[in-house]
Order: sequence, then structure tokens, then C-alpha cells
Amino acid sequence: MISANGKKSVVDASSGERCPDWDPRSAEVQIDQIRAYDHMRETCPVAYSDYLGWSLFRHADILQVLTDHETFSNVVSRHPSVPNGMDPPQHTVYRRMIDPYFTRERVETFEPECRRVAGDLLEALGTAPSFEAMTCLAEPYAVGIQCGFLGWPASLHEPLLQWVRKNRQATLARDTDAMAAIALEFDGHIRSQLKWREEAGDAAPDDITTSLVRQTVDGKRLDHGEIVSILRNWTVGELGTIAACVGIIVHFLAETPEIQTGLRLDRSGLSPAIEEILRLHGPLVSNRRTALRPVMIGGSRIEAGERITVIWTSANRDARAFEAADRYCPMRDQGPNLLYGAGIHICPGAALARMQLRVMIDELLSRIRPFSLLTGTEPLRAVYPASGFASVSLQIDR
Repeated sequence: MISANGKKSVVDASSGERCPDWDPRSAEVQIDQIRAYDHMRETCPVAYSDYLGWSLFRHADILQVLTDHETFSNVVSRHPSVPNGMDPPQHTVYRRMIDPYFTRERVETFEPECRRVAGDLLEALGTAPSFEAMTCLAEPYAVGIQCGFLGWPASLHEPLLQWVRKNRQATLARDTDAMAAIALEFDGHIRSQLKWREEAGDAAPDDITTSLVRQTVDGKRLDHGEIVSILRNWTVGELGTIAACVGIIVHFLAETPEIQTGLRLDRSGLSPAIEEILRLHGPLVSNRRTALRPVMIGGSRIEAGERITVIWTSANRDARAFEAADRYCPMRDQGPNLLYGAGIHICPGAALARMQLRVMIDELLSRIRPFSLLTGTEPLRAVYPASGFASVSLQIDR
């Protein structure tokens, strides 16, 4: 069900329960999330559902939430989340510790490794006339560069790929038992890396994971629970988001041969092109907050303690923030683009992600002849909470 009448959510007098404005998991929404969120933004921009609580679709409303951490809390789960699920002053301390891991120098130093991973994957395609982009490129690239960045062994590539897929399925099904088991499985992978480095002592490799093992905050060493939380946030976000981004970009280029050709001839526009493609089709659907006090947003009263879901993919397509918002305009001002968030929780790894995506698409355009969507196939869209595509089959044009 998608609301089409712009009504405000009301409370049922007989049951005392709030009536939903929409069903974010309905088939009508999942068949094309971008179209559905565009519809909600124009007809019911502040919408209630049992599944997501209050969903916000307009850029201005979402920016209000992102930049007012005194009213909207990031503490949305009973499980610790460092630093994503923290508010100041605790968030401030841990964010100050994390930011140096994403310096410009570190990003530039890591670029050759990203090129190697991308090149190896593309080389493995050989002269294949067609390939499936998510399983052949997007997902293994995300796993390879993340393990490389953290200093994890190649033996973890396949287990992490399988973990991401299992976690996605359990989250979609809201299977709490499976989600708990999958979380423990992931924690086990991380803890084994921490234990090995602690036992190795001075012989441990000089990488980010070893650095975290030795990291202190306010003179106190991070405990394993804190490190696991940090690495879980980095890894889960990196694997899912980078893979989704690659799928979205290659799908766009396959559908727009004139843009693909232009970028092949002149790579100077590659970075703004990627930013604009991901504004049009965001790799992240949403993020959560909790209201700390009663607040009015878009004519709806949200009570203290109620859940709020900001729909990124809708905000970045809002014509109130972007002229001709549904058109590809790579040279537009990307200042309002919320691709990497805003406020104190803006993504610390934005520069790293931008480099990783630029490298992959640059290598793809250099090593693979012009490509298009495989004739006779339809891309399989991802469903909430994922964005992008579950499958995109490409063919090499003759």
C-alpha cells in the first residue's frame, strides 16, 4: 500500500493504535523503491508505518533530523554501536579517535591496492561475452578492498561474502533468531583476527586492525567489544554499500551508452558523474533516529521515544533541493547531496569510498569494451533494507 492522498496519520479511537500511512514492505513499494519513495515524498512526506515508525521523505525534513542531534538520537538499538549508535559527548570522543584512520594520505596510499583488486577481477573475466556484475565484480571487489584495507587474509573473502548474503536475508525476513546467530558468526571472524594479533605481539602486521588492538581512548585501551563494534560498522557498511554502488553505476552506464562513451573518452568527469548517478539512485535506503522530545515535522507531531526513519534515496531526488532533480546533471552543485550523510554523523570514510568507486569504474572502462544490459534479461532489483540491484547481467557489445 502506498499512500496517495497526503493524509496525516491518526490514532484509531477504538484500539488506541496509530493507523499506518503506508506499508514499506509491500510488493508495490519493493518492485521499484525509487519510484515509490518519489511518490511518498509528494503525497505523504511524513508517513507512519508499524515497520519503520515515522518515515521522512523530504530533503529539508531529513536535513533537520541529521543536523539536530540534541533532538534526534542515534541510539536506536540495544546493541552497542561505536560510534554510529552514540550521541555526544560519547560520540565525540570515539569519532575523534576514528577519523585519523581515513586521512587523505591513507586513502592515497591504499589506491594502488584497490586498482590491483579491480584489475584482477576484470582480468578474470577474460573474453567472456557476458557476465553478472554483482557476483563477478561488485561483491568480490567490496570484500577484497575491505579485507585489504583492514589487513585481513584472503581466506576471509568467501566467508564474508556468504555472511553478507545471509545477513541480508535474515534482516529482510525480520528473523531475530537468525540475525542474532549471524551477528555472532561475524563477531567470531573479527575476534579471531584480534586474538591472533594480540598473540603475535610485536610481530603482528602493521595494519589498521592491529592499530585498533593497540588503540586507546582517554588513556584506556579499547576492549574487544568496542573493536568488534567498530569493525562491524565499517565492514557491514562497506561491503553492502560499495557493492550496491558498483551495481547502480554499471547499470546506469549500460542503459546510457552516450554517457558511457563520453566517460571512456574523458575521465576527468568520472568523479562528478559517479556522485550524480548515486544521487539519482542512492545505495543506502534509510537510517534511523529516535526523537528525544516531542517535535513537529511536516505537520505531524512525533512524540519523545518514537522511531524515525530518514529515507536518503528520496531526499536526494527532492526538487526543492535539486533543480530538475530526476535528470542526470553531473556538473550540478553536489553540496546538498546527502549521499554520505550530514551533521556530526557524516560518513568518516567518504573520501575512501569515493576513491574506491572511481578506481573500479576507471578500471572497468579501461579494460572492458563497451557494454550494455544483456539482451533478454531484466535486472533484479534489491529489496528493503537494501538498495540497487541483486543482479545485473551485462553483455560486451560487438
